[in-house]
Amino acid sequence: MRIVIARMEHETNTFSPMPTPLIAFGAGNGVGPAFGAEARVAMTEARVTMGGMLAVAARRDCEIVTPLAAMAYPSGPVHAKAYERMAESILDAVASGCDAILLDLHGAMVAEPNRFGSGADGERDLLAAIRRIAPRTPLAVGLDLHGNLSRRMIEMADIVVGYKTYPHIDMFETGEHTARLLFDMLDGRIRPVIGFAQAPVLAQTLMMNTNLGAMREALAGAHWREKDPGILACSVFGGFPQADTRDAGMSVVVVADAKRPGARALAERTARWGADFLDSRRAEFIFAETPLHESIAAAVRAGQAGAGRPVILLDHGDNCMSGGTCDTVDVPRAALEAGLDGIVVGPTRDPEAVAAMLQAGVGAQVTLDIGGKTPMPAIGVERPRPLRLSGTVRAISSGEYVVSGPIFTGQTLHMGRTAVLDTGRIKMVVTSELQEPLDLACFTSVGVDPLEAKFLVLKSRMYFRPVFEPLAAAAIPCASAGVTSSDNAIFRFKHVRRPIYPLDRD
Repeated sequence: MRIVIARMEHETNTFSPMPTPLIAFGAGNGVGPAFGAEARVAMTEARVTMGGMLAVAARRDCEIVTPLAAMAYPSGPVHAKAYERMAESILDAVASGCDAILLDLHGAMVAEPNRFGSGADGERDLLAAIRRIAPRTPLAVGLDLHGNLSRRMIEMADIVVGYKTYPHIDMFETGEHTARLLFDMLDGRIRPVIGFAQAPVLAQTLMMNTNLGAMREALAGAHWREKDPGILACSVFGGFPQADTRDAGMSVVVVADAKRPGARALAERTARWGADFLDSRRAEFIFAETPLHESIAAAVRAGQAGAGRPVILLDHGDNCMSGGTCDTVDVPRAALEAGLDGIVVGPTRDPEAVAAMLQAGVGAQVTLDIGGKTPMPAIGVERPRPLRLSGTVRAISSGEYVVSGPIFTGQTLHMGRTAVLDTGRIKMVVTSELQEPLDLACFTSVGVDPLEAKFLVLKSRMYFRPVFEPLAAAAIPCASAGVTSSDNAIFRFKHVRRPIYPLDRD
């Protein structure tokens, strides 16, 4: 038995100015994606969906072919040549002959127009190309909870399974689930059919925390439905609101077993039930922003009652894991203007500032303009304003560290050349590449202890939560002018299906 297993993941923010060439698909490693045998080495035991797929396949007597392992941090549309190169690697492996296909995809990929299609639905274009080569080969797909899914894409697969956690701590388990169902299909134990339904809700990422509120209830319902002997998988997708595509928004996918009577009707009915639930709770998926000065005041109050623990100032408008530029400085500027001290910020991307600190050397006194250097024309920010700081260069690093937390556990992440500027009131970890603060090591690897801060500015929405939130006195959402803002008014949606809440209110 020959199984093709591949990873091709990107969450595309169509408002983001950050480019997505092929090299970006190495998640900041400066090399790009892994192909062939290198892809298998990179993904074996990795706590991601492809890692889970490989773990299940390795227990079978089969030949495993790994044409690609590619993941880029969220950014603008994938460059056409990058998309074509990655897709071709998968298609070549399928064309060489295989008995089944396992794919680790995202579900919200948008590419530039390319020879496989318009690029508006990158996963659909890929699956359509596969089906032209292998129309009946069993095909199973693991997807991110933030996928923007269409029926046309879903129906090209035999099995679809999505994450059930956000922050995403079940990527590996999703891969295992997907692969188990595929092998059950190959062994003749199941005959999967898929049900699908969309909810007319453009939910905001800050309200998709699966530990709270309506999203928690929705996922609890999905777990409960999977106990039904006729249902093989039930996945709730929150969608990704910064992708201006027709199918952006919430949806539900159900895989049922056609060996049982009425399976297709059960799958469609269950998916519709889930979508109706999401629609009935629509208001709970929208985040109401607070003016930045009010958030800073709330942080001060939280710090006074925090028993020495840091208060997180959550710069969610510039979250690089949603396509942010990682260089807006609205929040640290507001904190300094409000008289705060003991501030730690990071990571903030500014290759120019890093280069200047590298040239100056550790211990040097420098005055630099940090951040605020990337225009964001899609939201009307043509001339962002940097933050001028004078201080001491405290550290210089390669920017590599190994994750010990629950997201990407054990993987080496790459911040690019990194430096620390210390003004006395504020320490800034400045990087050359995008980096989500999902692990303490993005600070400790450059000699900064984030737990000694009074105020910790993090560019994040959810990934910080498993590690940083339990150690903090509070996490205060702070609005900033970035391409991951929760303020829908700054985005000009042109392609999303209408009507959809909250762009169209009853």
